[in-house]
Amino acid sequence: MADYYEKKDLADFANIGEYSPSLGQKYFDYYGEATNAGALTAREKALIALAVATTQKCPYCIDAYTNQCLSLGVSPEEMMEAVHVGAAMVAGVVLAHSTQMRKIIKKKEM
Repeated sequence: MADYYEKKDLADFANIGEYSPSLGQKYFDYYGEATNAGALTAREKALIALAVATTQKCPYCIDAYTNQCLSLGVSPEEMMEAVHVGAAMVAGVVLAHSTQMRKIIKKKEM
């Protein structure tokens, strides 16, 4: 993975609209609205973004939001707690989907 994810590529993110400028701009407009302070503070949104970035395993987003959290005064303990919330949510989603497995087992046992 080290060859695939290069830190310098994060700087290229601004060019995602290279082959579709209109859609790229729409994404950036939406992203800006969604991540700017509103009912939630920029700090809260950065923690949410960090938790999502870790659950989705995006090294670029992990770098970006770890740095943003630090710049907003978020402590390492708060960041780790947010990551644990994300991990617990993923575990819950996986376990909730065991319902399908359990239904099949019960059907076969009849």
